[in-house]
Amino acid sequence: MSALLWDQVAEHLYETGDDRAVVYPFDSTTKTYKKGYAWNGVTGVTESPSGADETALYADNIKYLSLRAAEEFGMTVTAYTYPDEFAEMDGSAFPMKGVRVYQQARKTFGFSYRSIIGNDTEANDYGYKLHLIYGLTASPSERSHSTVNDSPEAIEFSWEMTGVPVAVTGYKNTCLITIDSTAFTTTEAAAKLKALEDALWGTDASADTYEEAVPATENPHDEGLYERSGTGTTEDPYVYTLTADTTVTVSKTYYKKVSHPGTDPYLPLPDKVFELLGVTAG
Repeated sequence: MSALLWDQVAEHLYETGDDRAVVYPFDSTTKTYKKGYAWNGVTGVTESPSGADETALYADNIKYLSLRAAEEFGMTVTAYTYPDEFAEMDGSAFPMKGVRVYQQARKTFGFSYRSIIGNDTEANDYGYKLHLIYGLTASPSERSHSTVNDSPEAIEFSWEMTGVPVAVTGYKNTCLITIDSTAFTTTEAAAKLKALEDALWGTDASADTYEEAVPATENPHDEGLYERSGTGTTEDPYVYTLTADTTVTVSKTYYKKVSHPGTDPYLPLPDKVFELLGVTAG
């Protein structure tokens, strides 16, 4: 056992900033949050939970019990611009390119962004926190246009958003999950966090790779297998060529080509988030 300590080096923590905002339309057919779109120009995200009001019960001339109402989630996003794909969530439709019709049905969407965690030794490089938000709908935003003058300002849009909680196995339904990168310090944990980020932000296509085909097939040529030449050095790199063998030559090693086309970003539902991170349900 030991006494409490305050103001230790590297423990002066703070949160600041927001970046990597993404909006994910909700697909009512598959009940998932489909391909996400980068939201540039976000100037602020204010999470505003409400509710959980107390109802006090009295008995025996004392305060007997305190009941709390359900908590609700809301937030405000401010930005200088927004992706065209957000139009449907903002109650707009495009009958043709360049023409926009307002006051249409507002669709449900998900949202994610990143905030910075800093400390006294690494400043803003200490870590970050991922915010995953579900079941959102947006209220109309005010658009104020004023004349150009000697103090120019860009229009800043603002949306009030409210959420409907989604299911989480082992816990009550929720609109918000946050993930603190500073807790994922081991190589294994960092790989799990990377898998979640790949889901949220998507991945680029990368060069094909070649893996050893085990076991070898009966007809390597028809199976599209390759042979390898070269030593793998800078001067003599590996070269893979489609084999001409129609039967297996035991002394040879055959390789299969693996393509890496990249993936579209999407917002995993909470149970999938837990699966990616290796979280045990409560």
